[in-house]
This record gives sequence, C-alpha cells and structure tokens, in this order.
Amino acid sequence: MKCLRKRNHKKEGKPANTLTLGKKGRLGFSLYMAAVLCTCLFTTTAFAASDPLGVVNNLSSFIFSLIRAIGLILLGWGVVQVGLSFQGHDPSQRAQGIMTLAGGLVVTFSKEILDLITAGP
Repeated sequence: MKCLRKRNHKKEGKPANTLTLGKKGRLGFSLYMAAVLCTCLFTTTAFAASDPLGVVNNLSSFIFSLIRAIGLILLGWGVVQVGLSFQGHDPSQRAQGIMTLAGGLVVTFSKEILDLITAGP
C-alpha cells in the first residue's frame, strides 16, 4: 500500500504556488523599499521666493559665473600655448594659441559684452 501513495515533495506549511526571490531579487526589492521610505519620510516643503525676477537674476548670475570660469580656463590654456610656441619656434601653434587667448577673453567677458550690446541708446 505504501508504494501506491503519492509522495509529497513539498515542504510543509508553504503554499504550492509561491515564487521564490533570488539574492538579486531580494536586494532589488530592499533597495526599492528604501527609496520609497526615504521619499516618504524625508520630504520637506519648498517655498517659492517672493520675487520671481530675483530667482531668474540669481540663476543668470550663476550661469554667467560658470561661463566666466570656463573663459578663464581657456585664457590660461591660450597663454600656455603661446608660451610653448615661442619656446618651440612653431608659428602655427603661436597662431592657435593667440586664437585660444582671444576666445578665452571673449568668453570671460561675455556678460559685459552682452550688457553693452543690449544697453542701446
């Protein structure tokens, strides 16, 4: 009689239709839950500024300061190129260095140039 009965290979107390998560699945789910909890628990209220033009002016000054920093980097690189061209007696490198120097000057003073153009009579 024992040989006619079906053997039960399932573990006791576990439903038959469950899927198991692997190590990657558990890690992904825990990261997802941590992100959801951080989003829900660590939120703050953002208040708008009283003057919207002030915000735009602050953003404009920030962007122009970044552009000025890039212009100063170009200016420094142009000085290095011109110096190396005088040392190596290379006229094409000298021309390229002077062009980089001029471009760095234009980029560095772009805000002032735009203010002069837009000021008008």
